[in-house]
Amino acid sequence: MPEYLAPGVYVEETSFRAKSIEGVGTSTTAFVGPTRKGPYRVDEDSHEPPELLTSYGDFERIYGSFTDLSLGATVTPNNYLAHAVQAFFTEGGARLYVSRVVGAGATTATASVSAGAADKAVSFVSRFPGAAGNGTVTVSEVLTLASQTMMNNAPVGTLLRTGAAATTAYHVKVGSTWRPADDLDADAEVDATLAADSPNIVTLSALAVDADGQSLSYEGMGFDPTHPRWVGHVLAATPSRRSDHLQNLFAISIGAAVTAQELRDGLFPGGVAGKILPLIDGSDGGEPAKADYDLALQEIAALEDVSIVAAPGSSAYAAAQAINGALIAHAESRRAYRIAVLDTPAEQTPGQARTIKSMIDSKYAALYYPWVVVSNPLARPGRDDIPRELALPPSGFVCGIYARNDIQRGVYKAPANEVVRSALRFEIDVNFGQQEMLNPLGVNCLRFLSGRGFRVWGARLVSSDPEWKYVSDRRYFNYLEASIDRGTQWAVFEPNGERLWANIRQTISDFLYNEWRNGALLGASKEEAYFVRCDRSTMTQNDLDNGRLVCLIGVAIIKPAEFVIFRIGQKTADARS
Repeated sequence: MPEYLAPGVYVEETSFRAKSIEGVGTSTTAFVGPTRKGPYRVDEDSHEPPELLTSYGDFERIYGSFTDLSLGATVTPNNYLAHAVQAFFTEGGARLYVSRVVGAGATTATASVSAGAADKAVSFVSRFPGAAGNGTVTVSEVLTLASQTMMNNAPVGTLLRTGAAATTAYHVKVGSTWRPADDLDADAEVDATLAADSPNIVTLSALAVDADGQSLSYEGMGFDPTHPRWVGHVLAATPSRRSDHLQNLFAISIGAAVTAQELRDGLFPGGVAGKILPLIDGSDGGEPAKADYDLALQEIAALEDVSIVAAPGSSAYAAAQAINGALIAHAESRRAYRIAVLDTPAEQTPGQARTIKSMIDSKYAALYYPWVVVSNPLARPGRDDIPRELALPPSGFVCGIYARNDIQRGVYKAPANEVVRSALRFEIDVNFGQQEMLNPLGVNCLRFLSGRGFRVWGARLVSSDPEWKYVSDRRYFNYLEASIDRGTQWAVFEPNGERLWANIRQTISDFLYNEWRNGALLGASKEEAYFVRCDRSTMTQNDLDNGRLVCLIGVAIIKPAEFVIFRIGQKTADARS
């Protein structure tokens, strides 16, 4: 309560309205799985937050291209996650996080510049493990003829070259003076003679190209650690800037005892001005296991805006069942407010799809079947060795359709009877009879319907609980729960009495009233659509003594019209309707 100690007029701000609840986003998705390159969580003690992507181009810059992964002794039919990302954005997705999974045995590519003791060794190394690191770094020595003014204004650590080829000497700027690069403690009185000896400022340029053809160039780098653009800082293994951490292809490792001239001579031996350094021995590692996926899922656990999670392509691995279990456990975790989108493996018959479903039961997951056949973006004319079509897991497409459905209609509308835009066909043509078997079990089928195209033709959860049957039920409740949770945090530690209870009732009622007016709740009146109770009828004295505020909320959600039934019979001409 404010203090009034001196006579006068006091003008104070107050509020006469209830707090408002803003609905949370429902279409932000997170994918976990192997990629060509990019940051990832190495172990339980490390941390690597996933980056938000808004286009496939964002994904390609950070995580690599469509090029196949070599996981262990086999090459996957395709890079599932990269294709799933493209499908997600093609189908209408807008915001996506990717958490990379790396299997055991993955290695980084390296190129040795100068070997020897650790403090004298110099090498280039790909910043992340993977075969995409098997690229090249082209280094070039750039000479700029220096005037006296340039020499005076050159930053500390600049390397200066003087003399002709036979009498070449190098100097490093220390403070305001130039000293011999091979003996920085030598007499500094050499400045007067340098300007008359054809001085050239020496800088380093590098062009890095990875195995996928992505490139980055770096100009004006210095050879000495005191230089503001020392190559060891610009191409650091752990850059200070997030953008460099995500996009720098390679790093340079320089031993602590390497001088500026030794670094220059190692990069350009024999007086050459340029050199191409191939990086080798980078590998994608073995097929990822559940533990690898667990690390990736832990990284997205703290992202509050994620509402959909999937692991496209994981159904092709030996640990598919365990990975599905990890996804479901992630979605079911307390206050996650997420749904897991699961795939059946490739080339499954309807009977096999039924068996896959029998091993899953959750009201926080949905299963889709079969795989989707699309055009191969890597196909080229005259390259018959590259398949023109690919079969891809459906989860990437479905997650994009979820997002499109939320934007165009709302999260309360079942994400079904929606067109799969990029499909050429489905791996298996599911007919009506086969879906009659699969749909009641909770297997959502993708079907070709004559005259209506390729559509998602199912909207069920993989749950045996009759109260939780539809995807739209789960996702809409996630939306309500997350919105109310995050929109009422202001009430914590407020005095637990009638005023707070009335404010809570009004806040939630206003939110639900807006939902009802938007068509998300069933009922001809708001009394039929929802109720909110927060008073002594919902709390005992024991609740109050223990600091508990209990609010009871009931909503009448709209179920999808899964079975549209028209009953038709004959009538006589004179019969009344």
